[in-house]
Amino acid sequence: MRTSTRIAGALTGLTLTLGGAALAAPVARADIPACVQMAEQAGATDSGAAAAACGRGVSGDLQGCVSGLTGAGVAGGAATGACRAAAHEPR
Repeated sequence: MRTSTRIAGALTGLTLTLGGAALAAPVARADIPACVQMAEQAGATDSGAAAAACGRGVSGDLQGCVSGLTGAGVAGGAATGACRAAAHEPR
């Protein structure tokens, strides 16, 4: 087998492997900006803390998200709504 044929075969295999990995990667289903915006509209005093709390909501830690947002000045019901928004797909 010629060297050029081997290189072409190796590159094709690498391309197929990397392409398959990209297709198998999980799709991000989070809307942190919407969560932060809702938190700020509901009275969050620290946007950095709100963003960190919304990040916890994205990872599935709803209670941690709500606790973080209430600590940042967001009322309980609004914090729950914002954390649920964090777990949804961006629009």
